Amino acid sequence: MGYIQQGTAAFRKSNLAFFAAGFNTFAILYSTQPLMPEFTKDFHISPTMASLSLSMTTISLAISMLLFGTMSEVWGRKPVMISSMLVASVLSILTACSSTFESLLLFRIIQGIALGGLPSIAMAYLGEEMEPKSLGVAMGLYISGNSLGAVCGRIISGTLTDLFNWHVAMGSISFISLIASLIFWLCLPKSQNFHARSPEFKKLMASMGSHLKDPGLLCLFGIGFLILGSNVAMYNYMGYVLTREPYSLSQTLVGWIFIVFLVGMFSSVWMAKMADKYGRQKVLMISLLLTLIGACLTLHDWLWIKILGLPILTFGFFGSHSIASGWVGRRALHDKAQASSLYLFFYYAGSSIGGTMGGIFWSSFGWGGVVGMIVAFMLIGFVLVHQLAKVAPVSSPVSTENHVPVKG
Repeated sequence: MGYIQQGTAAFRKSNLAFFAAGFNTFAILYSTQPLMPEFTKDFHISPTMASLSLSMTTISLAISMLLFGTMSEVWGRKPVMISSMLVASVLSILTACSSTFESLLLFRIIQGIALGGLPSIAMAYLGEEMEPKSLGVAMGLYISGNSLGAVCGRIISGTLTDLFNWHVAMGSISFISLIASLIFWLCLPKSQNFHARSPEFKKLMASMGSHLKDPGLLCLFGIGFLILGSNVAMYNYMGYVLTREPYSLSQTLVGWIFIVFLVGMFSSVWMAKMADKYGRQKVLMISLLLTLIGACLTLHDWLWIKILGLPILTFGFFGSHSIASGWVGRRALHDKAQASSLYLFFYYAGSSIGGTMGGIFWSSFGWGGVVGMIVAFMLIGFVLVHQLAKVAPVSSPVSTENHVPVKG
């Protein structure tokens, strides 16, 4: 079958489709993060409880991603992804109409399950359908959609909450989400190179067990857990700090703070290049150190130093994620897509657990408690990177299609 080539109408349509889908997924996922102080006031709940509006979504996303990849092998890539986007958009509308926190939480959990159908399959579709020479451009545009969606979802929801209320903010995100889902449905070309398979659960579980026995992969999974847990904890509760005395910033200004996530579009690529040049372990250590320094700067009372800490932490976070996730692909000898899915599982589990744990530290010890938790996470991260140096590089005596010798 033919591949989608750069410069063709199919290439342009597929890029638009995946840009819209990536934007949609992450706009929905993170839209509640700047709204947590509003949930605390409206529903009379603690910050820790309010954080569940994101944490429960990410943990259900993490679990569903492990399942959707296998389902798509049987049902096809496009039908699963389209269903995922449309269901998530409808659930976003229901979330906007929630009158209780319990109903909002229920819709967000189901939404997380639905959202798992895109990131777990998108790269498989692109790898199958794109001409190899065109794959890099297509992947870059998809990831750009992810980044822009994560930023815009937060900014739009924060700004519209300040101007109107959180229901209007979530409703607006839902409207954008529905349009993006329709664009994805109408523009995505049908799979030409996909061949349905019967589910092989025994083989799936055996390969998963093999990955979980690899000490090097376990270290990388742990680093993914720690870095996103730290990042989400920082941004979950920074809104509470900045909207209170002595800063008393508006919800709009707090929402616009998330613009610093755009540094990730640069740092993820640049730090990956530095890792290739100077060594993954050394640059990963530097990335974790930057994350720690950024977190510590937010302890300063002066607002501009506090704000300065955020892009430094974010730069380090995206650099760490880029290196660790890429290292997983190099380390895994077989079933690399599954190894990447396991990394993402731990990564998003870190978001859920770290984000909620941060609320406990915030309620008990204030902002210093949140930063203290992040510092502890980074120190554990340093230990895991150090352990990676002690783990023997992987090698395979037999080179097959599914067992490619890769240096760890």
